[in-house]
Amino acid sequence: MIQPIESASQSFVLLRLGERRFAVAATQISELVAPSRIFRFPHRTPRLEGVILRRGRIVPVCDVAEKLLGKALTSRRFYLIAVRHYGDKSEWVALPVTGDCELIAAEMINAGEADAPHVAGWISHNGEVIEVLNLDALTPGLEAASAPAASAALLEARP
Repeated sequence: MIQPIESASQSFVLLRLGERRFAVAATQISELVAPSRIFRFPHRTPRLEGVILRRGRIVPVCDVAEKLLGKALTSRRFYLIAVRHYGDKSEWVALPVTGDCELIAAEMINAGEADAPHVAGWISHNGEVIEVLNLDALTPGLEAASAPAASAALLEARP
């Protein structure tokens, strides 16, 4: 009897930010949506642009391009809605992307000690080595806002 070969292959979503491609584990992706109105409000959380409303949820929009590319995005084609974990909780975050997204299967090499905290690992696809993003480390969470800053933001947002 022939035994099936177990593969360490996983599914990833490739996304484009400017001229570079990055990957996110497909298990972290909820959906890909067209850009919608961003609601902006006074806050002090880095990389948080505002929020969008999606499926009855308030979803923070996190432009991670500046951290990854050194510059903010000037155009957007889609929002990639992903799940970010912090502690024992999770939330949706919207990541602006500039090009089409693609679902692929690949084997991931885990990040090493020399890699940045936002790098979960590396995959190879069509001769290109692509960073797999650790969204938990890349996107701002509750730890990003101190209690005084969060209180001040709430006071500023009140009419």
